[in-house]
Amino acid sequence: MHLKSNSRVFLCAFAMGLALPVVAAAQGYGPCEQIVAACKSAGFVLGDARAGYGLWRDCVDPIMRGIQQPPNAVKPLPPVSPDTVAICRAKRPNFGEGRRNAPPPATPPAPPPPT
Repeated sequence: MHLKSNSRVFLCAFAMGLALPVVAAAQGYGPCEQIVAACKSAGFVLGDARAGYGLWRDCVDPIMRGIQQPPNAVKPLPPVSPDTVAICRAKRPNFGEGRRNAPPPATPPAPPPPT
């Protein structure tokens, strides 16, 4: 009985994940906003990366990079169309890149050589 209950929940969540981009597109969201909306509807929350369900670190970034979630992620990624990811990437190349493309911290200039 428990298995049937889990199957129903998974099926409903999966169907909602597939329907979300259609609904989001109808509301005028762009492809990147659709990805964020899919993550939010799957239970990911802004600022909860330490808990394993952070919006960006545990959901948006892995979807955009096409990588596995961090080991501490507790929620599965929502289904997002590869076409949506490609269109988002074309419109906003750095979207979902996290701090990977952040400029390196400034280093102090080297002291002059002794004379």
